[in-house]
Amino acid sequence: MNKFKSEQNTDANKKATRTEHDSMGEIEVPADRYWGAQTQRSFENFPIGWESMPKEIISAFALLKKAAAESNFELNPEKMTEKKKSAIMSACDEIYEGKMQKEFPLSVWQTGSGTQTNMNTNEVIANRANEILGEKAAHPNDDVNMSQSSNDTFPTAMHISAAMALKNELIPAVDVLINTFKDLEEKNKGIVKSGRTHLQDAVPIAFSQEISGWRGMLEVSKAQIEAALCGLYNIAIGGTAVGTGLNAPKGFGDKVAKNLYKYTGLPFRSADNKFHALTSADRLVYAHSAMKALAADLMKIANDIRWLSSGPRCGIGEIKIPENEPGSSIMPGKVNPTQCESVTMVAVQVMGNDSAIGFAASQGNFQLNVFLPVMAYNFLQSARLLCDSILSFEKRCVRGITANKEKMHENLYNSLMLVTVLSPHIGYENAANVAKKAYKENLSLKEACTELGYLSEEEFDKYFHPEELV
Repeated sequence: MNKFKSEQNTDANKKATRTEHDSMGEIEVPADRYWGAQTQRSFENFPIGWESMPKEIISAFALLKKAAAESNFELNPEKMTEKKKSAIMSACDEIYEGKMQKEFPLSVWQTGSGTQTNMNTNEVIANRANEILGEKAAHPNDDVNMSQSSNDTFPTAMHISAAMALKNELIPAVDVLINTFKDLEEKNKGIVKSGRTHLQDAVPIAFSQEISGWRGMLEVSKAQIEAALCGLYNIAIGGTAVGTGLNAPKGFGDKVAKNLYKYTGLPFRSADNKFHALTSADRLVYAHSAMKALAADLMKIANDIRWLSSGPRCGIGEIKIPENEPGSSIMPGKVNPTQCESVTMVAVQVMGNDSAIGFAASQGNFQLNVFLPVMAYNFLQSARLLCDSILSFEKRCVRGITANKEKMHENLYNSLMLVTVLSPHIGYENAANVAKKAYKENLSLKEACTELGYLSEEEFDKYFHPEELV
């Protein structure tokens, strides 16, 4: 931990502190923490909830401050010296590696611009850099925040964290589930079952075709997320306070974007219109809507799977899924589709988050949106929940799906909608009469059709081949 022994104040009845100051004066800060006065004021002024700023935002800030230090050194080496740059970048690396997570305690429910989290990062980096240097050379505002404003750094960190969460975490998770469905398609080729529309019996479908529908949903959702990434790669850095770039050297935003690409491999670019980048969150809204679409598809897939596996004796029971844990505290032997339920709850949360982000994005006033922390929190929660739930669902449910071929065959031949194959030969209305008679009198379609005199048994057998209908 850091050592500020010469400034520490101790009391037998309270934790050791040190005195820090900012433009508002002096304040006591825990002696064993790297943060400074502005972080402490926020910590004391916003004791709201338990939601702290997501670690992904802090990691993004570490990358941004590192890129800013390197860019300032390239553009203004007289102020950002080699010594300060190296120390700042080393501190940023430590934060990015997760070594200092306890230094970022601030609530999401703070200033809407995220200014206090920007200053939290500046103060921690400055104090750690000074510890590395062995002297007070780096200042949180003058050096770590050089050429920047909270108004352009927080939107930039928000885009960095969102893009990395989608590109590095969520999309690979979706790929895992897509590939598992591809494997299931191959394993279940040749199995024909009854289709269902409106929760009612429909014409036949191959089980592999049904699985391909699930796979197709994920592939489209993935493509939509990838399309949304293009907007997130635009970053606000270089706009400073209101978009004019005041106090930032020419080309600073482009330099930062170039350095971020070097660190992350992602094609970040300084937004052409900084006035738009500071006040609008439409690109984040668009990206989250792609996640909402994925959540909607996952809800559909999970519901299909739990319906098809319902039973084991009184439900549809056409597939079997892994049994992971007891399902009831009172009914012995009961096992429930818990992975499906988990996925559907995550989907509901993501849909709620989408509403929150949409409302927050609508609150851009003049040159700034001041709902940034809640948007960042909800976006990153959605990405994290979707990623985790998809991987758990794939491992503990989808991978273990097996077809109950006997039940599928039984349901297929018991379906009245197979009468559809007869329509070209006896007409729609006559076919409807066959289905109604079979249902009312509990007859087979063949029995109903021949009793009505529409076809002979030989003609019926000639036309009636359910497995060929797919």
